Amino acid sequence: MKVILKKDDKNLGKANAIVEVNDGYARNFLIPRGLAIEASPAALNEAKTKIQVEKYRKDHELEDAKKLAGVISGLTVVMKSKAGENGKLFGSITSKDVSEALQKQFKHEIDKKKFNMPDAIKTLGETEVELRLYTGVMAKLKVKVENEHH
Repeated sequence: MKVILKKDDKNLGKANAIVEVNDGYARNFLIPRGLAIEASPAALNEAKTKIQVEKYRKDHELEDAKKLAGVISGLTVVMKSKAGENGKLFGSITSKDVSEALQKQFKHEIDKKKFNMPDAIKTLGETEVELRLYTGVMAKLKVKVENEHH
C-alpha cells in the first residue's frame, strides 16, 4: 500500500514522502497513529506540491546564503577595545560582540551561533572569523580590533 508520511521517520523517510509499505503496517500502525495517510490521488497531489514548495524554499535559502557569503567575505568589522602595551586585550571579544558590530556597521543581522569562534579574540589586530550561513555555505569575515586609546 502506498502511504504519505505525515512526520519524519528514521526508517521510512521524511514527512510528505510517498512510500510503499505492508498493508497491515499501514492500517494497524501508521494511519491510526497519525504517522501517515493513504496515498489517494488528491493526497498524492498535495504531497507533491508540498515537496515542490519545500524544495523551492530551500533553493532560495541556499541562494540567499551564497549571496550573503559573497557580501560578508568582503567586509571588515572594526572594533575598539582597551589593550595593554603588548597588544593583549583587557577582556575579550566574543561571537556576540562581533555579531552586534556586524549589525551596527553593515546592517547584516546574523545569529551569533553561526559564528565559528571556538576562542574569543584576545589581541589587537586583524582576525578572520568563519561564519556557517547555511549547510555547505561558509563566509570569512575580517574583524579588526583597534586600541581604544589611539
